[in-house]
Amino acid sequence: MRLLLIRHGQTPSNIKGLLDTAVPGPELTRLGHEQARALPSALAEEPIEALYASTAIRTQLTASPLAGSTRLDVGIRDGLREISAGEYEMLGDGESIAVYLRTVFAWTAGELDRRMPGGPDGFETFGRFDDVVAEAEAEGLGTVALFSHGAMIRSWAGARAKNLDAEFAARNILSNTGVVVLEGSGSTWEAVTWMGEAVGGPAVEDTLADGPAGDSAAGVVEPGSGR
Repeated sequence: MRLLLIRHGQTPSNIKGLLDTAVPGPELTRLGHEQARALPSALAEEPIEALYASTAIRTQLTASPLAGSTRLDVGIRDGLREISAGEYEMLGDGESIAVYLRTVFAWTAGELDRRMPGGPDGFETFGRFDDVVAEAEAEGLGTVALFSHGAMIRSWAGARAKNLDAEFAARNILSNTGVVVLEGSGSTWEAVTWMGEAVGGPAVEDTLADGPAGDSAAGVVEPGSGR
């Protein structure tokens, strides 16, 4: 199966640099809507068979233009929502963001029992995303587009793809409407592209106000956390 992991378009909270993870959450900015409208053309060569979006308004709005062009319904799945910021919800200071990202990428490195302060642990978080992927695979689908969130996509892909690790996921940004492509099945996945670049290619550069969940977190991953 081929997974297109698509981050939502820009939101006002992204511009402000806030950890805005609760649902239903904010709508898209004008730029966010433009980004969403660009997706059908960008993904025109992908034989997409199903669309899923999180329970957040921003992912559903981002999926809407692609749903129109493919004539597919958007399945709403709670498992695709963003990683809860717990007690750091709606904060944007450097220390709060650093703790959030350290926790997220510790899960990617295998420390799933670590808990987000005031929030979930990695088992719960990755488990709900796994369930959505397993559902799509059980349907026998070939290519599926999953509209989710920056921290969720980066950390889950870093943990599940055999050719990625926590250091890669932390270092490489995922801009609004950025796409990570994985191929595989069950517990065996391989990342094919990250933000349009072949995995292992040149680092991509951040040119938009994408919010802390999509920015490079180089330096927050603890020593020995790569695999």
